[in-house]
Amino acid sequence: MLPPTSRYASVGTTTLTNASGTTIVYLERRFVPQPGSLTQVGVHTVAPGDRLDLIANTAIGDPSQWWQVADANRAMWPEDLTATIGAVLRITLPQGVPGVPGA
Repeated sequence: MLPPTSRYASVGTTTLTNASGTTIVYLERRFVPQPGSLTQVGVHTVAPGDRLDLIANTAIGDPSQWWQVADANRAMWPEDLTATIGAVLRITLPQGVPGVPGA
């Protein structure tokens, strides 16, 4: 149903049957992982003009993976991550992808 690169790819679905008997399939809640549980693979120092999609494109190779940067830095409001020039952002692997020891 969702592409494997979606932040919701590992989230299950559930159903609800309404009063008229219609069954509705919907995604279960996605819990943001604890940043410390993610394997860090780099850092990025925020520069003027940075946006999460640009950072994700440079660090991960895919601008649509901006949510990985947000998860890695526990952002409630993703735009806050680039608001402070010089802030250091963690770049991590997505949840469930283990790192290689000693790499």
